[in-house]
Amino acid sequence: MTAVFQNPIFQNEDKAREALEAVRWPNGPVCPHCGGVDKIAKVEGKKQSHRPGLFYCGMCSGQFTVTVGTVFERSKVPLTKWWMAAHLFSQGKNGVSAHEIHRTIGVTYKTAWFMMHRLREAMDEMESSTPMGGKGHAVQADETYYGNSSKRAKHYRKGHSQKSGVIALVNPKTGEARAFAVSKATSKVITGIMSKHVHKDSTLVTDESPLYRKAGIKKHQTVLHTVKEYVNKDGFTTNNVENFFGQFKRGMTGTYRFCGEQHLQRYLNEFAFRYNNRSGLGVTDEERTALAMKGIEGKRLTYRPTNENHA
Repeated sequence: MTAVFQNPIFQNEDKAREALEAVRWPNGPVCPHCGGVDKIAKVEGKKQSHRPGLFYCGMCSGQFTVTVGTVFERSKVPLTKWWMAAHLFSQGKNGVSAHEIHRTIGVTYKTAWFMMHRLREAMDEMESSTPMGGKGHAVQADETYYGNSSKRAKHYRKGHSQKSGVIALVNPKTGEARAFAVSKATSKVITGIMSKHVHKDSTLVTDESPLYRKAGIKKHQTVLHTVKEYVNKDGFTTNNVENFFGQFKRGMTGTYRFCGEQHLQRYLNEFAFRYNNRSGLGVTDEERTALAMKGIEGKRLTYRPTNENHA
């Protein structure tokens, strides 16, 4: 057991549960059934039905624990191992493979793979997000394609296209990134993303791609990469969004090796989460882990057998 795992939340199930309660309910328990907060009581006693951490809601007569209504609901994996996995998952820029999780925390590879996808769901920060940027803010945008043309990829992705589009937005002033998996990066797709995720008063910064000309953002700065321009005459650059893509691609080729297109958005959520909560913005590994665990609420992911083999 490494020194970092000496923390009680990685060894004691009660401490792990209490830590999750503190992260999910900083102001006290909230009933996931009715949203009640006033008539919550902890169920205690020696009966076998009284599970550790069980609460009773006097408003709806429901019972619940901290995992109800989260990606951990009905999981048989101990919370100590969930905390271990979340910590390993959050600390490195390039992610961690399911094989490493399987070896380090002592679960099967299949369990580790599924745990990783549940944590990626928890890392999705876009559902409640407001548009990026605003007056005085630049939002850099770029597109790329992710895919694998190897024989292995062709075997697992039979009947699917070998490349998937990825569109990324980065606000260099706040350090925020968002990334989107699309079947193809078209002007129509990009315009839809811009209308929802970029504040209309922002300055959109892109390369010379014509895809952004009708994106609906009035202020548009272009960096001419074809003539080796990396900072335009007004001082705008796309370096930040390109750095995000570089980090994403290094992680996907060096750590994960292969990702089926149906899972790509979850991997993008993972890389955007770590980018948005990186040490350069003052977020520690411990804080990043807690933020990942905080995102478990209101998200469910059920297991469906697959013949894909993911790292």
